[in-house]
Amino acid sequence: MNSFKKVSLIIAAALTSTMLVSPAATANAGTVTLTVAGSAATGGTVVGTPVSLPVPADNSIDAADALKIAVTSVDTGTVVTAVATNATIVSALATSAAPVTASSGSSTLSVSTGTGNSADFYVYTKSTAVGTVSITRAGTTTVYYVQGTAGALNSIALTAPTSGAAGTTATLKVTGYDVFGNAKGGATINTLVSSNGVATATALTTETATATLGTKEQTVTLPASGSVVVTAYATVATAVTGLSTPVGAVTATIVVRDLAGELAAKIAELATANAALAAEKAGRAADKAAADAAAVTAKAAADLAAAAYKAEYNALAKKWNAKNPKAKVALKK
Repeated sequence: MNSFKKVSLIIAAALTSTMLVSPAATANAGTVTLTVAGSAATGGTVVGTPVSLPVPADNSIDAADALKIAVTSVDTGTVVTAVATNATIVSALATSAAPVTASSGSSTLSVSTGTGNSADFYVYTKSTAVGTVSITRAGTTTVYYVQGTAGALNSIALTAPTSGAAGTTATLKVTGYDVFGNAKGGATINTLVSSNGVATATALTTETATATLGTKEQTVTLPASGSVVVTAYATVATAVTGLSTPVGAVTATIVVRDLAGELAAKIAELATANAALAAEKAGRAADKAAADAAAVTAKAAADLAAAAYKAEYNALAKKWNAKNPKAKVALKK
């Protein structure tokens, strides 16, 4: 019996020793590789140097438009998750048989490696603002940065005052956008300013500075009368199915105001209004005088009638009192 106990203790000790020295399994976060069109991506690991990507202006997410994030050497069965802000994730690029457009994808995507040990994600952006992509695998999260570059000029806008005083200057502003509404710097937008039969054309180049990106201002001197018609026009991209329609020309009209004439008209209107007010006041004064006179006349007539009534009553009362000295009535004063 003692021998059996000793053997049991030896086996238990051996098992305990084995459990204590065996290291715990560590999940493998693998390796992440960033490429664009098959070449190593430039930047992407810090916000100040994001991976630069062209926006998909042709409405097809191709290799040149997307950052490929390849996660390799993770443990079999690992779930790899990508979460994007200001960017979009797709699981594959466009092919003729399976198009991937600028409306495809989502902000999150998870890939289960199953029996494999790798996962691929493709990230594109339609914005020129910096976007992020967080890749999480085996408890490790890494953030990468992307930023879109504006596409070709697709639409223009014109801002102008609706009116202005004769002889003053009016400020016009043109703005250029790509097909996704990003401001487009360095674009040529022309203006044609027409006034009193004379038209002047000017070529403007939109600003590239951040504060004024995609815009350009122009001043116009307004004539003495009439109006100024401004047309902005530019060569814009060809229409792409599924994306916004290009806008290559816009028009605005500035009405020239004669401030001296407007002031004279307002003064005349005020004089007419003052005359009408004075007439109304005079009418009210005359009506009041007539009403006051009528009130005085009515009061005098009432007072006279009251006096006649009192005299008649007192005369009758005196007669009554003379005949009925024991039942006298008081006289009205």
